[in-house]
This record gives sequence, structure tokens and C-alpha cells, in this order.
Amino acid sequence: MSDPNPKTGPLSGLIVLDLSRILAGPTCTQILGDLGAEVIKVERPGSGDDTRGWGPPFLQDQNGEDTRESAYYLSSNRNKRSLAVDVSTDAGQKLIKGLAAKADILVENFKVGDLKRRGLDYSSIKACNPGLIYCSISGFGQTGPYASRAGYDFLIQGMGGIMSLTGFPDGEGGAETKAGVGVADVMCGMYATVSILAALHHRSATGKGQHIDMSLFDCQVSWLINQGVAYLVSGEVPGRLGNGHPTIVPYETFPASDKSFILAVGNDSQFRKFCAVAGAPELAEDERFATNDQRVRHRTTLVPLVRKLTINKSAEDWISVLEEQGVPCGPVNDLAAVFSDPQVLARDMLIKLAHPVSGEVPLIGSPIRMSETPVTYRRSPPLLGEGGKDVLRELLGLSDEELQGLKEAGAIQLPDQEGSEA
Repeated sequence: MSDPNPKTGPLSGLIVLDLSRILAGPTCTQILGDLGAEVIKVERPGSGDDTRGWGPPFLQDQNGEDTRESAYYLSSNRNKRSLAVDVSTDAGQKLIKGLAAKADILVENFKVGDLKRRGLDYSSIKACNPGLIYCSISGFGQTGPYASRAGYDFLIQGMGGIMSLTGFPDGEGGAETKAGVGVADVMCGMYATVSILAALHHRSATGKGQHIDMSLFDCQVSWLINQGVAYLVSGEVPGRLGNGHPTIVPYETFPASDKSFILAVGNDSQFRKFCAVAGAPELAEDERFATNDQRVRHRTTLVPLVRKLTINKSAEDWISVLEEQGVPCGPVNDLAAVFSDPQVLARDMLIKLAHPVSGEVPLIGSPIRMSETPVTYRRSPPLLGEGGKDVLRELLGLSDEELQGLKEAGAIQLPDQEGSEA
């Protein structure tokens, strides 16, 4: 459900100037918006955020025709107003400086150096707003030999090592494989959010803002987690294990009589329970398999034995009986199954918001659950320029005549009327 009152949430009253596009920055600012901040999304006149055109699929209007809003764009831009400004113009730069002077947080993902040339970098903005928290998101950070390179999620997944761990081994016909969603971008957006919230706490104590230098590449290396540290400890480069786990066995997909299911045995007790249910208690007594470290060492012997057992029942039968015994297991759901799952529906992970062109838009809900200050859904992802007039009136006090003059000069783009495509 959407909240008609925009002044709610733990970040209510904070203004976020969002100069980011694609996924990492918009993910960050959507989280801040869900938590109550007022987010102003700055976009290029004409085309807007690159992802508006990353389709199909596109949201359809009430006549069944495609709009300009791709599903990709819709995924990370709710709770924002859109302001279409040409930052290459002097007038556009003046508008951004004026808004930055009023903002609490600024998020940008321009190429390193681009905003400095326009007088919109942190050192320039800090002079008029020392309390501003300015978060720069880039492919490789503001320093280092790769700082000038562009960074996209796919490239970062490859360079950052996760693709070397994802996919089946060569001997099983596999190859290095990226994740099916832009996890490098999403995780960078989450790290950026954490950093911004920490900077807000620091500002509340000192009154000082700061610059946050957030790199997709750094974040990707960081979330190698156990695999990364295992390499650092052992010196052994890990290979691809398909759906297997590097240090837990059996912990992967197994074939049932109809389809695969997940068996995630996390300890020795669970393994004994599985063996009992499978009618093979002797496997749990075998010294090669009695403890997890031994099961890992004898993975290539044990896994084929387990597969011979699981093939004898349907996935539903296995899941039913194993759940009763407390053995972690589950189905491999496609997205149709996910968004009809009763747990997903009960937890409001599927939401619908009113939309000025389509009537309503389905979106994925926030996973944040807070007892005193819950997230709210106040605005659907905006059309290009939707809300821009109000932003400039409210924050900069511009008159209709001044707005029209900026439009005629090409500094801003305004929709003919709110709720129509610009």
C-alpha cells in the first residue's frame, strides 16, 4: 500500500539530490527514499536515465501500449521526483548548485573528473554546504590506476573474481558465468547506503559532512567473503563447483524423479537425519562421511551416492519428509513461483503503486521491517521530469516565468502536464 503522507519514515525531512543513473546509485537512493527521505532524481533532458530504454519489457499504459518506462528503470526508482536538467549548461549547473546547497545528501556516478569540470564536485559544493554528505559511485574509485575507466556490472563481476567461482566446472560442460541479476551494482548501492547512514550519524555529532568514495570494484572484491579469505589463507585458487558449496557437503541441487531440488545439509546431525530418511543410515556411519570436513574431502565419492538416493522420489516428496525432520531443503523456483509464493505475499514483497499512465505498477517490496519507523511507498517511479516544477518552486523559489525561461533556454525539460510523458 502507498502512504498518502510523505512526511513519514526515519529519514523524513532529509533531502537527497540523486545525480546517479543505471542501478548502483538508484538502488541506494531508492532505499533512502523508502526510509522517508525526499529524493530528487536529476536526469538528462530527452532521454533521462539510461535504463528507461533498457527493454523490453516496458510498462504498458491503460490502452495496452508500451510506455517509455522499462521494467529495469522501474525496479530502482520509486519514492523519487524527476528533474530533467542539462548539467552541461551554465544555467543547469547553477540549478544543481542551488539544490545541492539545500540538500543533505548528494549521490552521483559521473565519470571521475566530469563534475569537477562543471564546478559540481565535492570540494566546490562543500564551500556552500559544509554539512553535505556527497557520495561518489564509480567503477573503480576516485584513485588508483583504473580510476578513469568506466565500470559496468558485468565487467566488474569478471574483474572482481565472482565469475571465476560461478558456473559448473569445465569437465561438466560449464564456463565462467555471471550472476543473473546485477549483484555488483546492487551490493555497491547497499554499501553506499550504509556509508551514507554512518555519515549522517557523524554529522549529527559534529555538524560536518564528508565525501564518500564508493567503487563497484572494491565492493565486488569485498563480497568475495569466505571464498576470498579461503584463498588468502590457503593460497589455493578455488574453482567452479556448480551449485555445490566449497566447504559444506552435501549442499547443492540434487535430482528427484521429476525435477531438481535443493538439499542444504549444514551439520553432522542433519546429515544423519537425511541418511535415515533416505534409508541409508550406513552412510552416516562411514568414516569418510561422518563429519563435514570428511564429507568435503570425499565430495566426489559422496555426491554421486546421494544422487542415486534422491532420484527415487519426487521433489515434493523429498521436501515434505525432510522438512518434517528439520533437514534444510527446498524447491528451485522460477519467478512465477516466487511471486505467487504465500510467504512472499504474506511479507508484502509484491506491491502495487498508482501510476499516472498505466493506472498501477507492480514492484518488488522493500525487505526492511522496522517496528517504529516502517518503510513507506509514497510515489511510483516518476515519468521524466515528473515533479520537477514543484522541486524548483519549493526549494529554489522559482516562478513560472523563470521556469519557462529555463525551459526555453534548454536548461531544463518540463512535461506539458504532470502525469504525461515528457
